[in-house]
Amino acid sequence: MKKHTELPCDFHMHTEFSGDSRTPVSEMIEQAIRKDLSAICITDHLDFDYPYDNPKDFELDGDMYFDTVFRLARQYSDRIQIMIGVETGLEPDKAELLDQFISRHPYDFIIGSSHLVHRRDPYYPEFFEHRSDSEAFTEYFESILENLKTCHNFDVYGHIDYVVRYSPNKSNNYSYARYAPIIDEILKKLIRSGKGIEINSGGFRSGLDFPNPHPDILKHYRQLGGEIITIGSDAHTPEYIAGNFAQTVSVLEACGFRYYTIFKKRKPVFLKIS
Repeated sequence: MKKHTELPCDFHMHTEFSGDSRTPVSEMIEQAIRKDLSAICITDHLDFDYPYDNPKDFELDGDMYFDTVFRLARQYSDRIQIMIGVETGLEPDKAELLDQFISRHPYDFIIGSSHLVHRRDPYYPEFFEHRSDSEAFTEYFESILENLKTCHNFDVYGHIDYVVRYSPNKSNNYSYARYAPIIDEILKKLIRSGKGIEINSGGFRSGLDFPNPHPDILKHYRQLGGEIITIGSDAHTPEYIAGNFAQTVSVLEACGFRYYTIFKKRKPVFLKIS
């Protein structure tokens, strides 16, 4: 097994098992090895009843997925450590379905993410039509609180301000301070329940000058006592694995973090930022 290098472990990536990727799992693994990563986690999408395109595209075939990644994890075990995860799309009425799916296999890591806000995905421009960024962002953050009332089977909340990526104005009308009461409530609920957050370098790739969430949110999470934080690229193709990780680590350190987290068998493991 390789020792840790300057690049942290990438704990958010997608493969051909996600409806929005066509990349074989083996290609993602090979690229991670070329990047000299010590560990990765494959976290393909699970969004029940996705209301765009083919609704089944994001309903992960859990048996085939787990068996495939498990086999490849054994095959590559002398070159890289591979964990098996899922990125679940959280919605208030999907908690039971998610619990049933997750219980079928011994996953290492579960990301809970907000992709749908009252059945609309901010990825699509119509989410922002005929209203201000403030209205769109507020609805997004309030929906996270709605999710947290019923959805509990996850380890970290993914890219908490994901919505900002897709605003036609990007972050021009966005700051932590404008939404602090809602965001603080989210962070406090996560910390009280023993869950963490993700820092997602995909924000840089989407045209922002920061990862998701914004550094001000990360600072406040740390000040509130938050310690569990994973690092993920959200790569859907090999070239983006560990993308912008140097910048992302610099942000973490500036926000007061000296460790980041990986998960094994749903348990956090803290690794020093080198």
